[in-house]
Amino acid sequence: MDENTTKPRRGELRIYLGAAPGVGKTFAMLGEARRRLDRGTDVVVGLVETHGRKKTAELLEGLEIVPRRRSGHRDREFEEMDLDALLARAPEVAVVDELAHTNVPGSRNEKRWQDIDELLAAGIDVLSTVNVQHLQSLNDVVERITGVTQQETVPDEVVRRAEQLELVDITPEALRRRLAHGNVYPAERIDAALGNYFRPGNLTALRELALLWVADQVDVALQRYRAEQKITDTWEARERVVVSITGGPESETLIRRASRIANRAGAELQVLHILRGDGLAGMGPTAVGKYRKLTEEVGATFHTVVGDDVPTALLDFARGVNATQLVVGTSRRSRVARLFDEGIGAAVVQRSGPIDVHMVTHAQAGGRLRARFSRSPLTPSRRLSGWALSLVLPALATLLGVLLRDQLDFSTDVVDYVLATVLVALVGGLGPALLAAVFSAGLLNFFFTPPLYNLTVHEPRNVITLVAMVLVAILVAAVVDTAARRATQAARARTEAALLASYARTVLTHTNPIERLLEKVRENFGMTSATLLEKRDGKWKRVASAGSDPCADPDQADSDIAVTADVHLTLRGRALPASDRGVLEAVAGQALLALRQQRTAKAAVRAERKAEATELRTALLSAVGHDLRTPLTSIKAAIGSLRATDISLSEEDTDELLEAIEESADRLAGLIDNLLDSSRLATGAVRPHLRPVGYDEVVSHALSNVDNSDSVVVAIDSRLPSVCADPGLLERVVANVIDNALRHGVSGEPVSARASTHSEHVELRIIDHGRGLKKGTADSAFAPFQRLGGDRDSVPGVGLGLSVAKGFTEAMGGRIRAEDTPGGGLTVVISLPAHGGQDPEKNLLAFDDEGLENEEEERVR
Repeated sequence: MDENTTKPRRGELRIYLGAAPGVGKTFAMLGEARRRLDRGTDVVVGLVETHGRKKTAELLEGLEIVPRRRSGHRDREFEEMDLDALLARAPEVAVVDELAHTNVPGSRNEKRWQDIDELLAAGIDVLSTVNVQHLQSLNDVVERITGVTQQETVPDEVVRRAEQLELVDITPEALRRRLAHGNVYPAERIDAALGNYFRPGNLTALRELALLWVADQVDVALQRYRAEQKITDTWEARERVVVSITGGPESETLIRRASRIANRAGAELQVLHILRGDGLAGMGPTAVGKYRKLTEEVGATFHTVVGDDVPTALLDFARGVNATQLVVGTSRRSRVARLFDEGIGAAVVQRSGPIDVHMVTHAQAGGRLRARFSRSPLTPSRRLSGWALSLVLPALATLLGVLLRDQLDFSTDVVDYVLATVLVALVGGLGPALLAAVFSAGLLNFFFTPPLYNLTVHEPRNVITLVAMVLVAILVAAVVDTAARRATQAARARTEAALLASYARTVLTHTNPIERLLEKVRENFGMTSATLLEKRDGKWKRVASAGSDPCADPDQADSDIAVTADVHLTLRGRALPASDRGVLEAVAGQALLALRQQRTAKAAVRAERKAEATELRTALLSAVGHDLRTPLTSIKAAIGSLRATDISLSEEDTDELLEAIEESADRLAGLIDNLLDSSRLATGAVRPHLRPVGYDEVVSHALSNVDNSDSVVVAIDSRLPSVCADPGLLERVVANVIDNALRHGVSGEPVSARASTHSEHVELRIIDHGRGLKKGTADSAFAPFQRLGGDRDSVPGVGLGLSVAKGFTEAMGGRIRAEDTPGGGLTVVISLPAHGGQDPEKNLLAFDDEGLENEEEERVR
């Protein structure tokens, strides 16, 4: 293979993990660096923080140190590891302290562990350190223990990928002594550290966290090794208890008993539920939730596996997790039943090998004989037909044998009776089949077995025939019974799945899901009422109900489903069988989910309204505060100058001050008008009085109320159609838009006002050549308190002008939008419905105006 295509070796990472600062991580790391240096390894220090610790600094002596890189940030200078210099130096081993450190903004990588990853990719081995509080998964736990939030974290996976992980451990008492002797922090920080972060309880908890985290990594490494080497034998490296539950009434006893066994052994506990592969047996969702919650309460983990052979699935799981002990319940089978099937517990004990098995007794152990077919799944009519056929078919077989005695031999008669027994078993199940078998055996013996017409059994073959017929009846009936049961279970499962899917669609698609869900439950189960009750302040209250005479208390219900301790689904009409409760419990859960979603949505709406109100109030205060204060300050200063007795003012100075007062008052009036208009729009109090009005007339009146109106060039033909508008409101709209264009346009560049017809509307364009808008912000220009120049410019205004203009225009049935002016700037288009029909001559005029605009656009481009 070509050397250039050979994949370069990746460096190895060795991490020294400590429970707290001062345990000796850096000291241990430097000790390893010096040992490697003594063995002839090329070792270079990329960065080590001594924190003023003398012994740590002594270990650095004689080691090559790469000079640090200086970086500036916010008028301060920082020192960071020079990654480029270290990569260029390319040592065999690099010593890089503080794995979780955050680099100065502007560095190539945000975190130091990313710098280390580059060193590893370059084939350089790295020695580094980290404290347990910097691990991402433990960051919140450490904060709760110590009350200190760690800002610098490192992903756990980065530490797990290290080829070597060494725990640097020290007792809390020894660390506090080291701290008190000044070996960790300067003297002025010792007392505060001992009384806060370095309290004995904190250090003990942090030490335990570090030990457990490292133990987990060792266990993961062991599992990886066992998988790679394909080792299935149990290694008792760590006590691990697995308890198997079926969902029966003994499951809670088993979990609690297993918890006590695990606690005494200091072992990890895992609860296992084995689900049959055919899906027809196992715990329902409610039972699963119950036992999962109990599992969490005892500090265990809950697992589910699928397997048809329960003992095999249980032992495979136990060996896979390297379990040392198994907890199973004693069999609920009777002694007679155990003669035919020894049970799960006995099979597990025989095949467990080195795994210890605990057989836990419970109240349900050794129950009475349970007849498998005690309750036939066949329909009553089918069973009745079976009983009838159990008499008729053997009689027909007898009649056929008697009539054809000369043509048929004994074996044929036996086959006829067996066939009759099989047919009866297929139709009627076990009971009729047994009757048919016994009846057939008696008829066979009486009519066809010598001596004839005698029930005496003289030969063993007659006994064998009788036993064979009974066994045939039992086996065929067993197959029929099993098939019928599974067909019934499958049909019920399909029905329940359809119901649950229907309920789920109801919750997801209806605007009032709870009421509709309860109505469907009432209809599906034939109840008179369905009610969702919730306990508030110690009293039950109806959240929602469907049907007549709803329950006011769970005690009044015929069926009560407890969703939580304070939320119940109650039904009236009849007592439901236990088989229906599984679906109802799922429905109750969906109802609770819908209730919470409904309340969450309402809370979100209220929160959004409060946030909008707060935002509006904040924006109003921040915007109005400045714009009210500025003119008021000008007015106060001017009046103060006019009233001053020690200042002699000329007539020109007096006029100038009065003019300033008038301008400031006009600004205040305009601001208050916009605020009042905005308030009117928000409350829907604007009621326009529409009548025909021309743009030329409106623009003329609007300019009389605008400062610097001489800078506005009006090009509106009087022959344009009138628009349907409120003259007063439209004048305010035009004045606000022109004022906005004058304030944000370029000094010396005129603002243009042009009009043209488009479809059934007449459009007025106010055009400026200022900075315009950023791409994608055209719609936000009409939002309240949006200043087009931002908060950094000195243009006065609170950002209500265009918002008011938009509100008034839409109130009059028109539209207003913002466009880019060709060559730079902003064009605001006010479009209102034209009054009356269109005139061809005026359409031509509009075309000419658009042609002039296009010509100007091309010229500008």
